[in-house]
Amino acid sequence: MLFKEITILDKDLEIQRDMYVVVKGTEISYIGKERPEGDFGREYDGKNRLLMPAFYNAHAHSPMALMRGYGENLALQDWLNSRIFPFEDKLDGNAVYWGTMLCMAESLRFGIVSSSDMYYFVPDMVRAVVESGAKANISRAIANPMGMPFDSLPSVKEARDAVRQFNGYADGRIITDTSLHAEYTSNEETARGTAALAKETGTIMHIHVSETQLEHEECKKRHDGMTPVQYFERCGLLDGPALAAHCVWCEDDDLAILKEKGTVVASNPMSNLKLASGICPAAKMMDLGISVAIGTDSVSSNNSLNFLEEMKTFAALAKVKEMNPTVITPKEAVYAATMGGAIAQGRTDCGMLAEGNKADLIVMRLDVPNMHPVHNLLNNIVYAASGSDIVMTMADGRVLYENGEYTYIDIEKTIYETQAATDKILQLL
Repeated sequence: MLFKEITILDKDLEIQRDMYVVVKGTEISYIGKERPEGDFGREYDGKNRLLMPAFYNAHAHSPMALMRGYGENLALQDWLNSRIFPFEDKLDGNAVYWGTMLCMAESLRFGIVSSSDMYYFVPDMVRAVVESGAKANISRAIANPMGMPFDSLPSVKEARDAVRQFNGYADGRIITDTSLHAEYTSNEETARGTAALAKETGTIMHIHVSETQLEHEECKKRHDGMTPVQYFERCGLLDGPALAAHCVWCEDDDLAILKEKGTVVASNPMSNLKLASGICPAAKMMDLGISVAIGTDSVSSNNSLNFLEEMKTFAALAKVKEMNPTVITPKEAVYAATMGGAIAQGRTDCGMLAEGNKADLIVMRLDVPNMHPVHNLLNNIVYAASGSDIVMTMADGRVLYENGEYTYIDIEKTIYETQAATDKILQLL
């Protein structure tokens, strides 16, 4: 496929106009000012269009699409205990499959090609992601609130099975991570066992960290003053590549540990706002050299996968958190949404427009009122663009969404089946 005379956001996140980009197979094979020789199949007219890297959602729970709008105006612990956990107790593989498929459709609509997903019913999630054409890092969350022996937990067996069956599946589109749900849903044996599992399997550790002040302070009470980050470090959970979701209440010593360990932080601005959890100190983290990516969390707490909205909120909240309008430049925000997320997922050949990289791309309209006038197009992308401006999403060189149409997803059937699965669960509550 040849994109011709199109504006691009290059590997340095600089705007280049009237460019030619060739996608061959799964990769970007050419980027340049001159039209390359040869027949590349479809030619895409780039007039009034922007080609840029697709987005990588660094923290998600895709099947929770079934609970969008179900628990509103509640604090996190009340939300979990009174609404979410009872609903999740009634889930089955069919519901998880359709909830995941709905999230894949919404993700592709908003330019997300890959998500770091933490949940269960992993085979059903994998099936939905693969059939949609998207990518995902999927982990079977391990929790142990009753303090059962680690090796007796069904979740541990399922996590092992997931790595064996699906790590590298579908030509690498599926990567299996390891996940401890949180400090407050497990004991130390479980934390250490999960750390050992990640080391044994060579997988990324995905974990909730200091999402709320209550979680943070209760951990300190339980563990002789240790914060969640300090506790997780002691248990070995940060010894390998790790993705720490939220990190809203991290202290200075915690940030030093995250930097030393090379842990990636997934900031979830809209979810943290809606649940009044607080604001992640993303600007401070980035100043310290901590890699920060952007996540949506689930749509039951967000309630949208509009990643342009997420990126704008991420940048704006950092300014309020520091009371400094100069922190988080538009380029830094775009980096967190693209390359930062790819790094979080261990996808080193993704996240930027570069020859030899995977062709994970989105096309945005520039001929819309909200994108004009243009003083600085990067500023417009972060602060003025709308999710509806995205007209194409491509992953591994395949067009998965274009102008309201999906290549592999039957959207009408997906909406119908998701509603049916939700209604069935509600009848059981």
